[in-house]
Amino acid sequence: MNLNNILIGSEDPRRLADYYTRLFGEPGWDEGGYKGWQIGSGFVTVGPHDQVTGKNAQPGRLIWNIESADVKADFERLKAAGATVVREPYKMDETQEGFIATLSDPDDNYFQLMSPM
Repeated sequence: MNLNNILIGSEDPRRLADYYTRLFGEPGWDEGGYKGWQIGSGFVTVGPHDQVTGKNAQPGRLIWNIESADVKADFERLKAAGATVVREPYKMDETQEGFIATLSDPDDNYFQLMSPM
């Protein structure tokens, strides 16, 4: 098996598409109201979903991650592009070598930058 895509449903997918375009550039896929960005070997896709309304009431329930060799630099780049910061780069504990940074989209869906594990 290979997890290759996450679909983020929204009542306002255009707003999410505009946000992710600022962060990741023009989508590599745009069809039928769905837009997707390839990040590494997987895709993040946003689109309409009739069972989704408003903002995410529990943004920590599902968090998708982007592996980054330089979390601090990628965090600064995304922040400068308008990313919503939930938590700046941090270490889980002092013995950990890598960093994690938590961001949020306009629907309050969380995603993180993480150092390779």
